[in-house]
Amino acid sequence: MSVPRTPLAAALEHGPLVLDGGLSNQLEAQGCDLSDELWSARLLADDPGQIEAAHTAYARAGARVLITSSYQATYEGFAHRGLGHEEATALLRRSVELARMAAERAAAERAAVEGAEAGQAAVEGVEAGRAAVERTAAVRAAVERAEAERAAVEGAEAGRAEARGAAVERMAVERAAVERAEAGQTDPGDAGHVGGGAAGSVWVAASVGPYGAMLADGSEYRGRYGLSVAELTRFHRPRIEALAAAGPDALALETVPDADEAAAMLSAVEGCGVPVWLSYSIAGETTRAGQPLRDAFALAAGVDQVIAVGVNCCEPGDADRAVEIAAGITGKPVVVYPNSGEEWDAAARSWRGRSTFDPGRVRAWRDAGARLIGGCCRVGPERIAELAAVVRSH
Repeated sequence: MSVPRTPLAAALEHGPLVLDGGLSNQLEAQGCDLSDELWSARLLADDPGQIEAAHTAYARAGARVLITSSYQATYEGFAHRGLGHEEATALLRRSVELARMAAERAAAERAAVEGAEAGQAAVEGVEAGRAAVERTAAVRAAVERAEAERAAVEGAEAGRAEARGAAVERMAVERAAVERAEAGQTDPGDAGHVGGGAAGSVWVAASVGPYGAMLADGSEYRGRYGLSVAELTRFHRPRIEALAAAGPDALALETVPDADEAAAMLSAVEGCGVPVWLSYSIAGETTRAGQPLRDAFALAAGVDQVIAVGVNCCEPGDADRAVEIAAGITGKPVVVYPNSGEEWDAAARSWRGRSTFDPGRVRAWRDAGARLIGGCCRVGPERIAELAAVVRSH
């Protein structure tokens, strides 16, 4: 499978890229049951085609970065399902492969569309050429009339010299028009415009969720697991190594609730050879564990391997200030992909409230330094398409 020629970090230097939305809600929309403790990671073994289809839906909607289904995929979680180390490693690798296949499918579809548009442009070019020939013939006829008029003028009385001069002048202007037409030139008002060009690559980011995601008890929104940084580092390193070996364009250290866990994850990625982004789950201007965002973001400020810092799986309103803080503290591109704004009722296992996710926020996020912009839980392809349209328009 092919990978983008331009590294993701280099692409971010040229402007914002659109991330995908919530993978789980798209899978549910496709009819998948995600009640298992492995959540979407279960489908890596049971129905991988559904995962590829979900990725493809986001790529078609305009996402330029796809996040893999490995958020809740861990060796420990797979072991609970009776899968050994090699089988688990294969499933982690598959999560990257599925996203890459979706990216390639979307690229092929874009190429087909661009080919059709190029064909249409060629047809329009032929029609424009035919029109130019017709204009040239008309100008030639005008020149012939002017020459006939000049002959008549030259045979007339000397007192009609003024008319003769005017005819000669018209002939010179029209002959110049013929020469321009024959050289393929047209008046500025006639010039056509063919927009377009390649829509661009689609990158793949391998998701590395927090320790609490493996517990499947909501701990990922609290942090403070009672484990040391060293213990968390040992937990994260094996699957980070497996995901890195699968060849993603980046690792997404995402939905991190605790600065201590962020420190452990940054330690675990050292030497893996893949760039990373770090995004916290927050409440207001603190991590879910209660640490100030300024301190949490500062952990990544001097780490070259980190290509973006920001937030995800949070209230859209909380993201506004977080983007500013992340950019100011780290000087790095900012990643931001909040939830829809609805609230999860754990007792009823359902969402309540209304969506407050507004693609119009993109302008402020971009101006504050955001370069990876998308959605998380309950933000589907339709919303990503709206967001992508805003990004393209600016």
